[in-house]
Amino acid sequence: MLIWLAEWLTQFETGFNVFSYLTMRAILSTLTALLIAILIGPKMIRALQRMQIGQTVRDDGPQSHLSKAGTPTMGGLLILAAIVTSVVLWADLTNRYVLVTLLVVIGYGIIGFVDDYRKVIRKDAKGLIARWKYFWQSAIAIGVAAYLYGTATTPAETALLVPFFKEVFPQLGLAYMMIVYFALVGTSNAVNLTDGLDGLAIVPTILVAGALAIFAYVTGNTNFAEYLNIPYIPLTGELVIVCTAIVGAGLGFLWFNTYPAQVFMGDVGSLALGGTLGVLAVLVRQEIVLIIMGGVFVIETLSVILQVGSYKLRGQRIFRMAPIHHHYELKGWPEPRVIVRFWIISLILVLVGLATLKLR
Repeated sequence: MLIWLAEWLTQFETGFNVFSYLTMRAILSTLTALLIAILIGPKMIRALQRMQIGQTVRDDGPQSHLSKAGTPTMGGLLILAAIVTSVVLWADLTNRYVLVTLLVVIGYGIIGFVDDYRKVIRKDAKGLIARWKYFWQSAIAIGVAAYLYGTATTPAETALLVPFFKEVFPQLGLAYMMIVYFALVGTSNAVNLTDGLDGLAIVPTILVAGALAIFAYVTGNTNFAEYLNIPYIPLTGELVIVCTAIVGAGLGFLWFNTYPAQVFMGDVGSLALGGTLGVLAVLVRQEIVLIIMGGVFVIETLSVILQVGSYKLRGQRIFRMAPIHHHYELKGWPEPRVIVRFWIISLILVLVGLATLKLR
């Protein structure tokens, strides 16, 4: 929105032209989201405490988690407010990719909000019934997939970019919609499963969003795209603003979510952030790289699938508890050690993902 104001003011003072530069707006987007989160955070935490919107803790989990009971949750509202406000202020709102991303942020946020509301406020331990949660996640994902497929203007928008290979770029056809679907629903639920320790989910989210900002920048720039031998997709450069807003909002939330956490993001945050990472990866054609960079999310999800599958088929559990971060806690690792080591793994995987830009 401010980009339009800056364009109008340029006729009076050319210095306002600086706000037309993507890099400047990306910096301002990060700082805006960060400041909103840090400034609003204490007030939101106090409000959640007054309304007694506190975290419930599983009795069969690590005993150290019992002290977390009652810690304010649904802090994801803070993240979403910071992201949406920053994007509205600094992004070009005529860009269809930006609007699609905002739709996913808000849509998946609403699903998470309803789930949290039922669990925390209405005291329904099951929250939003699983099939309805999955239905609405699927409905949004299918709608986004159909829209993107129907409005694609270049072959590159619906082709699969395979990392580490220069010439492997197959056209997906209708299979593109399936990939969009799994990217949104899968990543959304994967981040949700990872959000079990203080700061565990938000730092990998920040790292992946920062890397996707780089992918968006080079994919939307003809010179960089040609140099790196990746497809040039017009309009994707504006997604840098969305990615940097996630980085800023995530850092602001981490200020309060770091161990010992003052607030948890809840499903309203984890589902929205996961879905947003998924749609961003789709738009810059980096779905496979997202699997690499979001390896921590993938491992957490696989641990749950393997645990459930093993128990149903063999009556035995592979891990002491799933998701896998609880397994290491029950092995005696202090919570901060689990968190930081997962952060380090996430950083390494993000660097590997970024290396695919050049190693082709």
